[in-house]
Amino acid sequence: MHFMAELSTTHPAYQLVIFDFDGTLADSYPWFLSIFDELAIRFKLPRLEKSALEQLRKVDIHSISREFKIPIWKMVRIGSHVQKEMASQIENIRLVDGMQKVLDTLIESGIKLAVVSSNDEQNIRQVLGPRNAAHFEVFECGVSIFGKKAKFEKVLKATSTQPNQALCLGDEVRDLKSAQQAGIAFGAVTWGYTAAEMFHAHSPYAIFDQPEEILALF
Repeated sequence: MHFMAELSTTHPAYQLVIFDFDGTLADSYPWFLSIFDELAIRFKLPRLEKSALEQLRKVDIHSISREFKIPIWKMVRIGSHVQKEMASQIENIRLVDGMQKVLDTLIESGIKLAVVSSNDEQNIRQVLGPRNAAHFEVFECGVSIFGKKAKFEKVLKATSTQPNQALCLGDEVRDLKSAQQAGIAFGAVTWGYTAAEMFHAHSPYAIFDQPEEILALF
């Protein structure tokens, strides 16, 4: 367990938690690795060994685009295809181990919940299950892969929440930047698509190695 130095022993009284989905709520990264060879063939991507794929967790999406000469339009097409594949294999996607306890605790505490994701709402609801999904006030789905600031602000308005009353949880640096631009504290999770070391230079409010560590803020 490790928090950023800026994290004090007294925390803001958060009223809203905004979750990313892939790699944050859902343990979808191992599944993504399992279909990467198929993606490489379909979209003429470089074939990478698992160790090389792990290295991709240490660079951002712009660096990946430049290094492998993948134009942005193709990145968008790949993302759309991955969502369709996930829908057809949704039974293979589960919540991250320990996340159910986090959701149960937040729900019992009366914390508002929302999802902002580039994934499809139906995929998200399937993985959450009806009981969990019923407690999420806002689903902002199909979001552009290049920025969630406007969506975060839309969630704040829909839930009548001030930025300093919200916490965003995600696994990508671009989400961190969008949250900070919206004035929302960002908790980086290290079990998803981005390695922990990538977050330090961007000063997230906290970094979590295990889901249960999130509960220290509530």
